[in-house]
Amino acid sequence: MHRQRCTRIIATLGPSSSDVEIIKKLSDAGADVFRLNMSHGNHSDISQMHSAIREVENMTGRAIGIMADLQGPKLRVGVFDGDKVALVKGKEFILDMDDTPGTEHRVCLPHPEIYQVVEKGTDLLLDDGKIRLKINKVEDNKIITEVTVGGVISNRKGVNVPSAILPLSALTKKDKKDLDFVLSLGVDWVALSFVQRPEDVEEARKIIGGNASIMAKLEKPAALYALDEIIALADAVMVARGDMGVEMPMEEVPAKQKKIIRHARRAGKPVVVATQMLESMITSPVPTRAEVSDVANAVFDGTDAIMLSAESAAGDYPVEAVSYMDRIARKVEQEPSYRRAQGKEEIRLEPTSADALSSAAKQVATTLEAAAIVTYTTSGSTAIRAARERPNTPLLVLTPNQMTARRLTMVWGLNCVHTKDAVNFQDMIDKACQICLQHNFARLNDRIVITAGMPFGSPGKTNVLRIARIQSYHSEVS
Repeated sequence: MHRQRCTRIIATLGPSSSDVEIIKKLSDAGADVFRLNMSHGNHSDISQMHSAIREVENMTGRAIGIMADLQGPKLRVGVFDGDKVALVKGKEFILDMDDTPGTEHRVCLPHPEIYQVVEKGTDLLLDDGKIRLKINKVEDNKIITEVTVGGVISNRKGVNVPSAILPLSALTKKDKKDLDFVLSLGVDWVALSFVQRPEDVEEARKIIGGNASIMAKLEKPAALYALDEIIALADAVMVARGDMGVEMPMEEVPAKQKKIIRHARRAGKPVVVATQMLESMITSPVPTRAEVSDVANAVFDGTDAIMLSAESAAGDYPVEAVSYMDRIARKVEQEPSYRRAQGKEEIRLEPTSADALSSAAKQVATTLEAAAIVTYTTSGSTAIRAARERPNTPLLVLTPNQMTARRLTMVWGLNCVHTKDAVNFQDMIDKACQICLQHNFARLNDRIVITAGMPFGSPGKTNVLRIARIQSYHSEVS
């Protein structure tokens, strides 16, 4: 039960990792949450992977989180005569609404939303930024550009408009169908792609309600202008560095990553760093030194979780990739400078008993050299408060809500046990002590710090802090 690291690992499932056996190996290697990429695979494939994860959860006895990552709006050019053409720097190139096959002079761009917001001087990026166009003129259904970075482009390559907020919902028709489907499966997290503004999160919340937690993927420069508002509305955020590195100069991405982590930490919201973290391990059994440093820096910055994409979904070494992430995170967290950095980060405490007790629990546990901080929670909010304090003391979360246990697998340092709620004050102490012993969080005569709410079973009622000493317990706890 007790992970030897606090930073969580998300592994994407795919052709290389879709059956029970490999998912079990990924979990044993250190994966805490599994990502289902709705851009790939049909609903039948997704359902089978979801069932396989739950089977592994039953086998291990450890709560496992499942995140469905929606595709979001994809902007693409049409097709070309001969399937591809070469665009030459300095030449004119036209984008229009004519769906006939394109040439080296023009191609269809079937997205009227783009025509509405671009203007002379705007840059358009094609094929993940490999080709760049500068707009010289915009007409009703025609954009006349000059090729500033040329190259070969083929059918249906992506289009990015980095300087504009497009009048597009973050949820397409496909996303809404996928969302209905994954909610029916019972996923724990929904990742919302291409969030541009707070309204995108609000729209998703109306559909999802409380049936899953929402992670806002930050990959558009426009989202950074409303960063704090988006963080406030979402349950977590992701630094999605793939498209972010296309839509802004790549040298700006590391600073934006640090900014997003800092703002999320201050707000007490979980934050994930993703994209190309161990990219070379798609084909190599070991990562590069630069990739190891990239993962380590994300951990040093205080991120809650780090994510594997193609490395675990389609790579040749998915288990090894998770193992390396686990090793890197554990090594970083052993560094004294890591703990010092976590303790210096400013967080916003609300004038509530829950925040006050979470902060006090860290100090008490440190002073007493307690073996664990045990937090009772129903909704998960108390546990998240405890995690944002970044204590040196291990965090054990006891919850009667299995859905809460699964959602909290995304959060720094939380080790969750699904158990019946305490029935009275003494039962609260006995249950906490016994589970600490069962899961090797403490030994006999160790002290633990307990936070809980009374009356028991009432969300948002954290009002008790108790110090207990572990005695001998023999009976099983359910």
